[in-house]
Formats: sequence, C-alpha cells, structure tokens
Amino acid sequence: MKKFLISALTLFSLNTPLAFAEDNAAEALLYQMNEASQHLNYELSYILIKKNSIEPLLYRHAVSEDKQLAHLIYLSGPVREVIRRGDEISYLEPGVEPFTIESGNMVAPTIPLLNSDVSQLKNFYDFVQVGRAREAGVACQVLRVVPKDGQRYSYVLWVDEGSKLPLRADLVDRDGEVLEQYRTISYNVNEKIEQALSGLNQVKLPEVLSLPKGQVENAHWTVAWVPNGFEPKELNRYRMNDTDRMVESQMYSDGLFSFSVYISQSDNLSLKGQLVRQGRRTLHSFVRGEHEISVIGDVPPATAKRIAQSVKFANPVSDSQ
Repeated sequence: MKKFLISALTLFSLNTPLAFAEDNAAEALLYQMNEASQHLNYELSYILIKKNSIEPLLYRHAVSEDKQLAHLIYLSGPVREVIRRGDEISYLEPGVEPFTIESGNMVAPTIPLLNSDVSQLKNFYDFVQVGRAREAGVACQVLRVVPKDGQRYSYVLWVDEGSKLPLRADLVDRDGEVLEQYRTISYNVNEKIEQALSGLNQVKLPEVLSLPKGQVENAHWTVAWVPNGFEPKELNRYRMNDTDRMVESQMYSDGLFSFSVYISQSDNLSLKGQLVRQGRRTLHSFVRGEHEISVIGDVPPATAKRIAQSVKFANPVSDSQ
C-alpha cells in the first residue's frame, strides 16, 4: 500500500507541471492571437454556420496611423456593412438610418475573441490546449475556452500556427453540442490591405450618436445573482410602441458573452412562462405578481432561469399578490 501511494504521488508530481505548462501555453497562444488580430493587416473570408442558416462574411483589418480600421461585409442578401475607425463604429444596412456609436467592439458576427481582454477572461475561464489540426489549408493549434463555473457556454478555437489569427471557432454548450461555427475559407495577411482600408478615413459617415446616460439609481428592482464576471451596464428605460408599456432593461457582460434583464408591468399580453433556446440565444420570461421578468441573451437556459428567479423588487407586497 505504501509503495502504491509513493508511486501515485510520483506520477502526480510529474504530471502536474506538464498540466500547468499546457495551461500556460494555451493562455500564451490566446495573448498572441489577440495581439495578431489587433496589429496585423489581414482579411478573413469565413462562413457563420447556425442550425438553419449559413452566412458568408468578409472581415478586413488594418492599422493606419496608429488607429485600427476594420470593415465587415455581409456577402449575401441585402448590402450590410460595419465600419470601424478607431473607437467609432458605423452600421449601414437597408431600412435603417445609418448611425455611428463610440465603442471598441463591433456588434456583429466577427470571429470570437478578436478583441477580448484575455487577462480579464482568465479569471472566469480555463484555457486548455487540445492539440493540432488543419483549417483553411494550414496547421493550427486547437484550444478550448471553458467556463470555470459551468454556467455559460465555451469555445473551441483553431489558431493559425504562422500568423496566430483565429481561423475557426465553435460555440459549444455544456452537453458538447455545437451551437455555432465560424469557419474561415481563405485568408490573407498583406501590407497592401492597409492601403485599401486607409480610404475609410475619407469616407463620409454619420456623426457619433450622443447616447443618453442611464438612471441606474432609479431602478426599483435588483438582480441578486449573476455568474461571476458579468458586470452590469447602464439601465435603459423606454416605452413600447405597440402596448405603451414602460420597460426597463439592463445588460450584463463578462467580456465574451452578454445577456439582458427586462422588467415591465404584467398585462394580458405577458408571457406567463416561457423558456426557449434558439442557437446561442435563450429567452426566459415569466410573471411574478404584477411584474413580467425576462432574460434574453447568450447564456444556457438553466442560467437564464436562475438569473430571472433572483430578481428582487423594492416593494415585496406587490410581488406576493
């Protein structure tokens, strides 16, 4: 028995540094990927595969005069574009007045983790090196980004060994089901891309919108539980055009995924109880007393339900009716 314990401890001592080395290698690769995606001049032609659709896209990126420039083009259907000039993001699509907001990230189907803060994410996710594979015709390192708490989704990433650019990303749920795939068909790293994108600096785009500040201190409700790392953004309050109901919403983000909590007065149009997942997006809605509570976002159904059930109101009497 003593001999067995010694052998087991020896084996553990040999494997532990190797495990740490693999974890560090995965983390280092993510830092390299993040650095490459923000400083190289490149273009990625890729497809976004969902359960019932395939969307072809072209993403081009360059650094010009110490400013990041990016251009995302939807390659099928109506012409839709997203343009980044430094910290200004412009959205152009048919049927909607073009607008520009101040932000460091596109709200668009770009390959995940292009601009993520790895040092922040490592507090809530484990980075695990899986091995090597081939994607878009080149050798890639494969790694997983796995939540420490099991309360959110994970990613499997294929990173080009040469350029360190992400060439594939699979969004995976806790059961191992692939919900979305970003798969690069072809890519190019070339200084000439900077020359082509520098023309964006001369394009006339809408002025930056001045968004109203939220009034978080006026909220009559709080969310008592969210997964570690999700931080609240500003509270929004608006009136629904079709029902004239006042709705309050607050978005939460951990730097990789996000969800929003919506609160309104219940009426005969309220969803009495609904839990639906479509791809990455979950909707959970129910009525408690005189309030309708909804959670919509990129979290698993069980997590969305727990978030919604944790909402507390300033007036507990009305909740118990």
